[in-house]
Amino acid sequence: MKKRLQSTGMISVLLLFSLACSLSQIPQIFGEYPTNPGSLLFQDGFSDPSSGWDRVQNQSGRTDYENDRYRIVVNATNADYWANPGLYFKDVLIDVDAGKTSGPDDNDYGVLCRYQNMENFYFFIISSDGYYGIGIVKDGEQKLLTPPQMYHSEVIIPGNGPNHLQVTCSGSRLALSVNGEYLAEAFDSSFVDGDIGLIVGSFDIPGVDIWFDNLSVMVP
Repeated sequence: MKKRLQSTGMISVLLLFSLACSLSQIPQIFGEYPTNPGSLLFQDGFSDPSSGWDRVQNQSGRTDYENDRYRIVVNATNADYWANPGLYFKDVLIDVDAGKTSGPDDNDYGVLCRYQNMENFYFFIISSDGYYGIGIVKDGEQKLLTPPQMYHSEVIIPGNGPNHLQVTCSGSRLALSVNGEYLAEAFDSSFVDGDIGLIVGSFDIPGVDIWFDNLSVMVP
């Protein structure tokens, strides 16, 4: 079974000042960047609301810390909301738990890597009805790097989940595993470094409400 990822009007939850920032203004968290595989680069259990993630609420959605988790709600149709911690990474292995609080199963949620700005980044997504995909937003144009549709997998726990996502951004290799099972990979060299992020999207029905927890970023 296939599910087409619609081209959505990308809605960033960053403030205008943040949108004006370049990667050179994003703080590096290391004097010398770790290179040993498995070295911990960043982790967040979202218990501290001052850990750096966006906290925004408006009519179309919200992103904020809540009950020791990070929550993203999309109240608009055919829209994506995402949040970033404002950090800088090279190659990364990202792990995070995520699940649905409420809303339609026809959604998407996941992880960003090599985030340059709101028009340039990679995304790794699954849906509450069991689909997955790896894609890129480049110069504001969104496309899947895996085949042009999202594919279904029984590995993904449907409905409220939860699901454990693992994302690899290493060299030109981009890979997605869910609940310990490899699902897909793609290759692209458009971006080599950048911020990370969490993303949630809606399709025809609004009200997608997703939580994230136990985020870690390591050297792959």
